[in-house]
Amino acid sequence: MITEKKTTTFANSLIWFGAAVSIAEILTGTLLAPLGFAKGVAAILAGHLIGGFLFFLAGLIGGQTGRSAMETVKISFGEKGSRLFSSLNVLQLVGWTAVMIVSGAAAAGAIIDIGGNWLWSLIIGGLIIVWLLIGIKELTTVNIITMSGLFLLTLVLSGVVFKGGGQNLVGQGSIGQGQDLTGPALSFGAAVELAVAMPLSWLPLISDYTSQAQKPFAATVSSALTYSFASCWMYIIGLGAALFTGESDVAPIMIKAGLGVVGLIIVLFSTVTTTYLDAYSAGVSSKALSGQIKEKPVAIAVCIFGTALAILTPITEMTDFLYLIGSVFAPMAAILITDYFILKKDNSGKRVDWLNIVIWLAGFIIYRGFISIDTPVGNTLPVMIITSLLCIFGNLLIKGNPANKSQRERSLDKHV
Repeated sequence: MITEKKTTTFANSLIWFGAAVSIAEILTGTLLAPLGFAKGVAAILAGHLIGGFLFFLAGLIGGQTGRSAMETVKISFGEKGSRLFSSLNVLQLVGWTAVMIVSGAAAAGAIIDIGGNWLWSLIIGGLIIVWLLIGIKELTTVNIITMSGLFLLTLVLSGVVFKGGGQNLVGQGSIGQGQDLTGPALSFGAAVELAVAMPLSWLPLISDYTSQAQKPFAATVSSALTYSFASCWMYIIGLGAALFTGESDVAPIMIKAGLGVVGLIIVLFSTVTTTYLDAYSAGVSSKALSGQIKEKPVAIAVCIFGTALAILTPITEMTDFLYLIGSVFAPMAAILITDYFILKKDNSGKRVDWLNIVIWLAGFIIYRGFISIDTPVGNTLPVMIITSLLCIFGNLLIKGNPANKSQRERSLDKHV
């Protein structure tokens, strides 16, 4: 009998450390500079407390059920209903793959110009394919080496930003004395939402990894804590870079600090270890659309397509579209968490749960409306609470009407 190989808790921690060490997270941290350092850090911690808890709940569902992220969606939306979210997830992951490759190539090209960002895009895309070919269950040794290096290199980068590097850069013309670094006004709630955004973006993926863990609960806790800690670290590096060096991009900081090859390694491997997860999960999500699909070939195809988009299209203009797609998953996750942990429902045997589809659509509309509303805790948490309450009350109304009970429920009532 062949026993399926499972991932260790340590391996899951390495995966999510690699996901968090990302140029995208550092750049997002720079956007919080208008708050100043103390309030900016407070917003980062508050946002990751919210996002990390949601990350944990979503991952625990996959860990306990042994299902991939999009397979768990069937619990709330049924066999056919889940395909909508699987399709949208593949679409957003293709886009995110391209965006991450573009960002990494631009940063690498700013450090060492080798004739154009297209060549760096090819190099990054090729490295991601190497990671995909190795496979998630065989990556532990590679990740130990890579993450150890990234950890040390990010310590160096942190030192540059926080231990006098910023002052040295001021003298090199990075910023002028008395220059206003606050930028446009940013509310605390908006900053919290920016901090929630990154953990939220992983909700449709986390169960792809916790579902394969030897110890699901321990792996989920470890993944959530590791990701939240490392992500906060990256945000704070970005915040410090914007405030103490006057730069909104990490590449110029590395150049002026003389990091050179060290900075290039940070850029390349942080991009690869994050974008690998996007491509891999696109393959897993496509498998949820049809059991005939092989996840690894699809993941490689997604990487190739994403690399082509990065080279051939102005992919940075897709950012608003990606946020629109991302807003799909907050109400979806709210319904899934409510069904699994509170209502104890499982609609996997149904074709479609239309009640939850309607509630999700309401949550999506509410989310879009909340974008223009400022709250101290951002937009995601209030929208998910409202969506969860709609799910609870909707199900109570359905259960309260005997005409709406399923044959199984009516049979159970008779036995009771």
